[in-house]
Amino acid sequence: MNLLLRRDQRSSILGKVVFQLDVRAEISREELTSIQRYRLGDTVLYTKAELIDRGSGLLGLASRLAFKAMNISVSVNDLLNGKRIECKDIVEMLAVEEQIKEAAATFKQVLNAAIHFGGEEAIAI
Repeated sequence: MNLLLRRDQRSSILGKVVFQLDVRAEISREELTSIQRYRLGDTVLYTKAELIDRGSGLLGLASRLAFKAMNISVSVNDLLNGKRIECKDIVEMLAVEEQIKEAAATFKQVLNAAIHFGGEEAIAI
């Protein structure tokens, strides 16, 4: 698996700079087969914030929808298809980038383990 990152920027309607991070993964056929076999596509690799109080009723539903729209989340499917993340400043963008790198590295370990289920793995020491 290769993680592809692209940094960019654009101006908002008010003229403020918005930083963009495009993330995508190049994966092998073997890795894709494992993702499909073990249904890992919806696995969330990174989320900016967690919703602590889900609320109840119609107001709770509205707050959950608003939270989901404002939150940054990256799943395995997002990596496969590519995803653009917009950040308010470059520091936030770099922090998100670092966390996605760490999550992708961990996911690569998961894929390696999944590929070797039912088989043997030789480890050179």
